[in-house]
Amino acid sequence: MRTVRLHRYGDPSVLQLDNVPRPRPPIGDELLVRVAGSSINGTDLGFRRGKAPIVFAQRLPLIPGFDVSGEVIECGPAVTAFTPGDQVMALLDHGGGGLAEQVLLRQGRAALAPTSIDVVHAAALPLAGLTALQALFGVAGLQHRHSSARVIVLGAAGGIGSYAVQLAHLAGAEVTGVASGPKLPHVTALGAARVIDYTVEDVLASGLQATVVLDTTGGYRFADVQQVLEPGGVMVSTRPVSVDALRSLLPSPTGFAHRFRKRRSEGPIEQDDQPTTRFGFVATRARSQDLAHLANLVDQGLLRVPIVGTFSLDRAAEAHRLAEGSAAGKVIIEVDPAEQ
Repeated sequence: MRTVRLHRYGDPSVLQLDNVPRPRPPIGDELLVRVAGSSINGTDLGFRRGKAPIVFAQRLPLIPGFDVSGEVIECGPAVTAFTPGDQVMALLDHGGGGLAEQVLLRQGRAALAPTSIDVVHAAALPLAGLTALQALFGVAGLQHRHSSARVIVLGAAGGIGSYAVQLAHLAGAEVTGVASGPKLPHVTALGAARVIDYTVEDVLASGLQATVVLDTTGGYRFADVQQVLEPGGVMVSTRPVSVDALRSLLPSPTGFAHRFRKRRSEGPIEQDDQPTTRFGFVATRARSQDLAHLANLVDQGLLRVPIVGTFSLDRAAEAHRLAEGSAAGKVIIEVDPAEQ
């Protein structure tokens, strides 16, 4: 079967079209899926560069791609939720494998794809949609907060940010989206009540107060973000990139979180038994029920799947270049069913 593989790490030119044997038949609770589409996430870009977290480490050559959508070809004997012919979307495990004509995956990592959009486009939902959903409602607990909650989304035009703006808006929150100037109309169209061009204005010096700050960029420190958090507020990061950030992540019932007391004076942040602000990191999990919830929102017309470009499998390098340009939405790599 046709696939895209990495034989070495580097820029998009290292993505190579290859032919490899088809997967073995599914066993246990596995599904064999004919891939229609796979979307590109920040994880894929890091994977290609050889800079992904150690948990993603694999031997070369390898097949990238974590988001997939397509048709179930065959089910393992323990599969109960799907039948051959079902259109599904899924988040693959740390081994990737999505940029191929067929892939094996466990049923617990999949859900039926939305019926109101092209199945190829459903590949844009899993990782980014799950991350936004679990960050806002798992780590931040937005559903339990007051009705006048205010959410700031940093990196609001990207894949995760685009879903976060919509999900927070659907929850009744007042959303401020932070992105670069050309992308602000996109963020407004997704439901943001206020938009800020970070190249012109520093959101942390804007005087805004927020119940939740979601950082999808990895470019903000909790010590700095505290000044815009209201009492009881929480900052959630999807991309911990510094040692200081990693040290501040401790286990909590809702994810990795560390609680702090908000201080008005300069100096170190101290722990407190009765904290007023909190920092958390979302470790995205492939949950069928969460994927099904996202699909339902799409089919109700409540959640848009923003696509900025679709490329064939042999143009994977072009797709990665567009994704590296901080596209406003999701980039899709389509596998042509006619060629399978």
